[in-house]
Amino acid sequence: MKEFQAIIQAYVQYKITGKKTALATVVQVDGSAYRRPGARMLVSEDGELTGAISGGCLEGDALRKAQTVIFQQKSMLVTYDTTDDDDQKFGIGLGCNGIIHVLIEPVDYQNTINPIELLKIATQDRVLCRLVTVFSVKYSKQEQVGTKVLLKENQVFGDKESLDNSLWKQVQNEIEEADSNHHIILKYEAFDDVQVFIESIKPVIKVLLFGAGNDTIPLAKIAEVLGLEVIVIDGRKNLATAQRFPAAIQLVTGSGDQVVKQLNTDAHTAALLMTHNFDYEAQVLEDLLPLELPYVGILGPKKKSEKLIERLEKKGLAVNQAAIYSPMGLDIGAEGSEEIALSILAEVKAVLAKKQGTFLRNKTGPIH
Repeated sequence: MKEFQAIIQAYVQYKITGKKTALATVVQVDGSAYRRPGARMLVSEDGELTGAISGGCLEGDALRKAQTVIFQQKSMLVTYDTTDDDDQKFGIGLGCNGIIHVLIEPVDYQNTINPIELLKIATQDRVLCRLVTVFSVKYSKQEQVGTKVLLKENQVFGDKESLDNSLWKQVQNEIEEADSNHHIILKYEAFDDVQVFIESIKPVIKVLLFGAGNDTIPLAKIAEVLGLEVIVIDGRKNLATAQRFPAAIQLVTGSGDQVVKQLNTDAHTAALLMTHNFDYEAQVLEDLLPLELPYVGILGPKKKSEKLIERLEKKGLAVNQAAIYSPMGLDIGAEGSEEIALSILAEVKAVLAKKQGTFLRNKTGPIH
């Protein structure tokens, strides 16, 4: 999501100055690659790059092809076969062992539904969206259909009329039945062997950081680097300040029974209890329970969380312990507030991405 934000910001500036651009998008990967489908890079006519489609291996060649797209104002599909032993032809030994298909589209500022305008619509609020991109590997030499449609709740944005009506109906059916957590790449031989990349664009993770002590400052800073939305909550007004937490999108102060009522949450929200105040966190946890957040982390030993849960259960409250992580964080041997922050945010990312947080070397097949 942070990459989207950077691309949109660059796009807005280029539009003001009239500098021509093209958007490169990884639409399909066969085998292993550094980036997966959905990775994007905005290229300006004078060679400025925002975002990335690889670890730096493909950018140079993609830049040259993007400048061709800008000049011709026609989209193209470029295939990079990094399984080829002669991958020096890209100027560097890639070693990714995958085939990467990159769609490069010219950006028309006059078109209010161009690919980046669709990204802007998708990221305007906290709603799951599906972005539809159509391309053809078989007919890669021809101009590509490209990124055309965005589905947002019950609304359709873009140019669905540019798609075959029967194809569009099949795509809609696939979207309705698919798991929203995953991208989908479909192939339709009946429609000139086109492929359809259906991309899930989820809201950025929102972190409710309960605690404005010195140990939470590194966590807020790392969350900013990751592009997460951070809300700092504490009962101490002298600690929960913009000077101490400049990246926070909201500062909330008040007693434990007041603060949760002031917050907006959704399925992409994580709560971190780091106040070091047992009674405060007991009240906060009680108010968080009905919200059914996917992640509620409690700093401190397991005995602390057991006492918190015991207090709530004695009040007759049902506690879903599956969503409570305590002690929170991945076991990386963290010492000190910075490493602990890294451990916590890594666990938050893993849980919300429905991953186990294990060593990648133990996985078989592509890491994505």
